[in-house]
Amino acid sequence: MLETICGSMFSGKSSELIRRIKRAKIARQNVVLFKPAIDVRYDHEKVVTHDKNSLDAKVVSTVEEMKYYISEDVDVVGIDEVQFFNHEVVEYADFLANKGIRVVIAGLDQDYLGKPFKITSELMSISEKVTKLNAICMECGADASKTYKVGGTKNRIEVGVDNYIALCRHCYNHKSEAN
Repeated sequence: MLETICGSMFSGKSSELIRRIKRAKIARQNVVLFKPAIDVRYDHEKVVTHDKNSLDAKVVSTVEEMKYYISEDVDVVGIDEVQFFNHEVVEYADFLANKGIRVVIAGLDQDYLGKPFKITSELMSISEKVTKLNAICMECGADASKTYKVGGTKNRIEVGVDNYIALCRHCYNHKSEAN
């Protein structure tokens, strides 16, 4: 089974991933959790939520590195911040799910320009279960589905929490038009 958890920044994607992985561990399933090496926001070796909930993870840069940690007895694979990996992660997640391994993936569905991350979109389309989470708009308090960049560079990928806020569609469009 392939499960994709997606949404904007601050929507609780990593929290939901950790919750599902912890439940698998309680069920005595053999679990491997991955995080991308580029994500060093809170900890170098753990998936950490914005409210500091955490779980140990294997830090990898590529799918080839993931393969090193996947043994025949693995029941569940978790991958956080999937948008930071290359396209090979889509094919590998599908491969693992086809082998009967439960794959739980979390990632941004859109960048700060409102453009979909192709990797997350493709994973959503082949997943049996898709959970799209909303944050809280930091302007008006409504459900927020957009990530808005307030600092840093204009690079599409820039790791950090201080450079972004979550906004609803209305506030996002209003701020985007003003800039």
